[in-house]
Amino acid sequence: MPIRRRRFMSKIPKGWTGDLKPNRWILPAVCAAGVLLPDPCPAAGPARNIGAVLPLWSMLPFAGILLSIALVPLVLPRFWHHHFPKVSAFWAIVFAAPFLYFFRETALYEIAHIMIVDYIPFILLLWALFTVSGGIYVKGTLKGTPAVNVVILLIGTVLASVIGTTGASMLLIRPILRSNAWRVYKVHTIVFFIFLVSNIGGSLTPLGDPPLFLGFLHGVPFFWTLHILPETAFAGVILLVLYFLMDSYYYRKESKIAVPDEESEPLSIEGKRNFIFLSGVIGAVLFSGSVKLGEVNIFGIHQTVENLIKDAILIVMGILSLWLTGRDVRKGNDFTWAPILEVAYLFAGIFITIIPALAILKAGEQGALAWLIRSVNTPADYFWAVGALSSFLDNAPTYLTFFNSALGKFYPGMPEAQAVAGLIVDKIPYLAAISAGAVFMGANTYIGNAPNFMVKSIAEEAGVKMPSFFGYMFRYSIPILVVLFILITFVFF
Repeated sequence: MPIRRRRFMSKIPKGWTGDLKPNRWILPAVCAAGVLLPDPCPAAGPARNIGAVLPLWSMLPFAGILLSIALVPLVLPRFWHHHFPKVSAFWAIVFAAPFLYFFRETALYEIAHIMIVDYIPFILLLWALFTVSGGIYVKGTLKGTPAVNVVILLIGTVLASVIGTTGASMLLIRPILRSNAWRVYKVHTIVFFIFLVSNIGGSLTPLGDPPLFLGFLHGVPFFWTLHILPETAFAGVILLVLYFLMDSYYYRKESKIAVPDEESEPLSIEGKRNFIFLSGVIGAVLFSGSVKLGEVNIFGIHQTVENLIKDAILIVMGILSLWLTGRDVRKGNDFTWAPILEVAYLFAGIFITIIPALAILKAGEQGALAWLIRSVNTPADYFWAVGALSSFLDNAPTYLTFFNSALGKFYPGMPEAQAVAGLIVDKIPYLAAISAGAVFMGANTYIGNAPNFMVKSIAEEAGVKMPSFFGYMFRYSIPILVVLFILITFVFF
């Protein structure tokens, strides 16, 4: 017996079964110590439930990249501006290198899976919407008064459930930025835009937000989400009223020197053909969830044919938009590729480092967050558990985890189709809480939902000094949204 293994064997605690299969808490530690066990970190292939093995501290690189996004731009702004792709790559390597070393094929599968199935479609959708919306130029005088801003926010909130939160955000962020370009106080306008257009407005149809689309794929009827119309209307009205009061206060404080003194120009829209391409993007997303065309194997990763067709349509729509839209239209929109590149670099690191968090959640009661899964029982529990995790993690798998948890809790052993049929009729408050939590609380942080960070990047490129990661939370989302969500809990859940 090798010396290192003999020393390890001499230190085995009493009561050890002797089968040399460390449990999920000590296996990574054993691997890290380099103990010469017979395959202590076996790669059992993609079927292995990696979430049942990983401990909570495997999420530290994910916490590291979040803290970097939050703190480095404040402490070292010049460094961040020039090197944020390297920071993202650093944290991705910090997680991926030991993960690949110890779990080999399983780790390679998990990384390839999240990049091929999740990250690439995510970036393609953002790129297509960013490109197409950048070719739609709302021209004319649109003065950013409180009334005008409320109308834009209201339109965006309604549109979010029709063309998705990302589509509505990319379509309207530039017009609202231009209409408020002369304003001194405008940060709060972009923040409420994120609250309403980028998140809460997308709660009424599966097209609105990815978690609801997942529910649709698992048997929830397309219009079932209208059950949370009261919660959405309640949140929307309160936020719009609060915004109007806040913006009216700031508007009165604006210096008269800042008020534009220019001739009124009638509103017009250039690049109208991009609405056709926008419809193509939304149609492609709806198509991918409405048909089943089988699967293909890409480097060992199973991807559906309909999703590949969707991604191809997205690329075509983006290319057509670039080809058929005049440069003067994009110049009028101050269009550059910087915001989409920033999102692509940072979210590449986020998607890789988020693997253990999603895997642990997916493991349910077999994972390190089993205590959380078991403690969720009431609609209010579901609302806050799903919402809190959706504030920092991808809200789509979070929704699916607790959706399946509710099915198992109320309809154990029942086929999914039958269980879902019972859930949507007999347990409406539970599914409503899961849906609302996943969509509403994505607004709590910049990374809670896909368009949040994009809106922030576009606003900053337009010269708006947006709050930092923690500044956004402590100045806006916690005092406004969390209080609102507590109120919603008492009223609805």
